[in-house]
Amino acid sequence: MGCHPQSPRRGFTLIELLIVISIILVIVAIAIPNGQKMLMSAHETAAINEIKTIQQGQVQFYSQFGRYAVTLTELGPPAAGVGILPGSLAKGKKGGYLFTLTATPTGYSLSATPERFEGTGRRTFYADQELVIRNNWSSDPATTASPEI
Repeated sequence: MGCHPQSPRRGFTLIELLIVISIILVIVAIAIPNGQKMLMSAHETAAINEIKTIQQGQVQFYSQFGRYAVTLTELGPPAAGVGILPGSLAKGKKGGYLFTLTATPTGYSLSATPERFEGTGRRTFYADQELVIRNNWSSDPATTASPEI
């Protein structure tokens, strides 16, 4: 039982390896954009939840002080606020979105915009004391005229 002079080769040829690598690259090229869209959707969902948290905080603040908070910091941790919002959200930046709270004659307005449009999010959001969340599918900030979610 010696070695047969024409024993079968072991391993892959260069062509076979190139074909496998090409297939993997095609799969990755398809998967990356879908993954980016899923990540943006996750950031948008988180932003909507943070808006709801801020709205609930404003309701609580109003019930305690008879007015709405004029800044996110005022709703933040006890060092600067009343301890309704966590520090990260009170700073106005969380989960790829920037949050801005502004006083208005009738209450407040809240806007949420992606840090990088088409990077961390595809939508902008708007909310106020009416507790309705509105969105805009462009880089323009959502307003009271934007459609409800």
